[in-house]
Formats: sequence, structure tokens, C-alpha cells
Amino acid sequence: MSLINDDLQDLLLTYCEPESELLQHIDRETNLKVLMPRMLSGHYQGRVLSLLSKMVSPKRILEIGTFTGYATLCLAEGLTPDGILYTLDINVELEDMVRSNFAKSAYNDQIKYILGDASITLNDLDDVFDLVFIDADKKNNGTYYDLIFERVRPGGIIVVDNVLWSGKVLQEKQDKDTRNITSFNDKIAADERVEKLILPVRDGLFVIRKN
Repeated sequence: MSLINDDLQDLLLTYCEPESELLQHIDRETNLKVLMPRMLSGHYQGRVLSLLSKMVSPKRILEIGTFTGYATLCLAEGLTPDGILYTLDINVELEDMVRSNFAKSAYNDQIKYILGDASITLNDLDDVFDLVFIDADKKNNGTYYDLIFERVRPGGIIVVDNVLWSGKVLQEKQDKDTRNITSFNDKIAADERVEKLILPVRDGLFVIRKN
């Protein structure tokens, strides 16, 4: 999942803010108890998300894809005191763990955890978002992007995870999943309504600013 070697990754961690005890707990618990723990954002990417959120100082955040709540809490660090973070996920099996993690945080009252198909539950939200993080089923990245775009304020930020797909986007012959990622990347590159760049953080973060 990481595009750089372990030694350099360890060096980067020495120059960023430390994880809180709660985030360390979520990382350990996810790796011990949850299938595909590599889906967790982790320390370095978590600090990137936290810093982006603090730079935006969002009143409304939307996250599509909660997993075990690690990235959710990193994003919540930038919320205004009256801010709300909506996080959408379809995996009901993780609900108890996620709610427990949120309950241990200072942001529990500001987080709205919504279970169900995000393409449907999105329709129940009537807010304008300052920051959006898309990290769910990759084949629907374009669908989620289209669904939320008009709900993002001008100057708002959309961040999409896993857009380098372990480097597979460089391959000439691509499997179906990789083609989906490449098609989404091409879609964003051609979208003149936004400014955009890909950060080679972990598995690639597409950072998109609405004009």
C-alpha cells in the first residue's frame, strides 16, 4: 500500500505529529480483530488528513467510508467548535467497535455515524460541506464525486484515497479495479471546475479544490 520503503516511512514519522493514545488503540485493535486491516489510514496519512482539515477549519465534513473510525477522528481534529462530521459506511459488523472508538474521543457529540448504502444515505443529508473524504468502494468513486459535488462549497476540498492503487495505474494492461481507478483519475484531470493534484501519500491521495 505504501509507495516508499519502510526506512523512509519510519523517517517521515519522526518528523510529524505523534498519534494520540486513542488512535494507537484503534490501529492495534483493527490489526488484531478486523479483516483487511491495511484499509486503515494509519499514522502518517492520518496526520496528513488532520492537517488538511485544520487548514480548512471545516464546519461540515463528509466522510464516505468509515471502516474502524481512524481517519474519521483525524478529520474531526479540524472541526470548528460547532462543526459536524457525517461519516457513512455500509459495514454493520463493525458498528459496535466504531461507536466505542468514537465514544472515547473528544469529538463523539460532533460525529454522525450513518450506516447504509452511501449512494442512498447521502440523499438524506441537507448540508453544504467544506471538506469531503472519499474512501469506500473504489468502483463508485465517480458516483460519490458526482453526488456530492454540488453540495461542496466553492473553495471546499474533496480528498479521494487509493488513487495510485499500489502503482498498478502505471501498468499498460490493467485489471478491472485498476481501470476503474484510472478512469476516475482521468475524470478529475478533465474537470475544469476544480484544481487538483495527487499526493503520493501511502496509496495516493487526490486532493481536489472546487473553484
